Amino acid sequence: MDFLQTLTAQYSSYETYLIYFESIAVLFGLLSVYFSIKQNIWVYPTGIISTVLFIYIMYIFGLLGDMLINIYYTVMSVYGWILWAKHSKDQIHVDVKKASYQDWQIGGILFVGSLAFVGLVYYLKPYIDNQFSMDGVKLGLYHLDWANYTDIITTSLFLVGMYFMAKRNIENWIFWIVADFICIPMMIYKGLGITAIQYIIFTAMAIIGYLEWKKSLVKA
Repeated sequence: MDFLQTLTAQYSSYETYLIYFESIAVLFGLLSVYFSIKQNIWVYPTGIISTVLFIYIMYIFGLLGDMLINIYYTVMSVYGWILWAKHSKDQIHVDVKKASYQDWQIGGILFVGSLAFVGLVYYLKPYIDNQFSMDGVKLGLYHLDWANYTDIITTSLFLVGMYFMAKRNIENWIFWIVADFICIPMMIYKGLGITAIQYIIFTAMAIIGYLEWKKSLVKA
């Protein structure tokens, strides 16, 4: 009951269109994960609708890392859509596999590169918020709270997860499970209660997805 009261209080000050945007983004995000579990290529068109909306939402709420990762999601969704279409058995479903050594190497580079890049964006945030003017601006990470630092880490985990998913690697679910779980308290703290509920569901769905893909891998 306390959570529902807090959720209602948080959203009472929001613009109505933002609540609609977030609800639609969550709905299509859930559909995207469902299609991913089913190894269904519709994971990508539904995911693109969700990520495009979240780019705007995360910008409004100042979560630069999540905004950037949703831009990356959108680009990678197009890339993944093309790859899955090439490897689909019936133009809809695909086979899955384990990540190769090269995939892990690329994943490691993406993770470290993301940490550095998103950290740099947050370092420059005072300059960005000041309409790209250095007048009276002090650069640094002094303005970050724990949610911002968490955002940097989860952004990097999601980035690798998205790459692994495009490559049809079963290990993508491990990155989703860890990052989704971490995002729950972060979204509650930032006042995005609906999105926090989404990440609770995402965590459960990611566990199911890993188990389903594992069964498919064993059968193959």
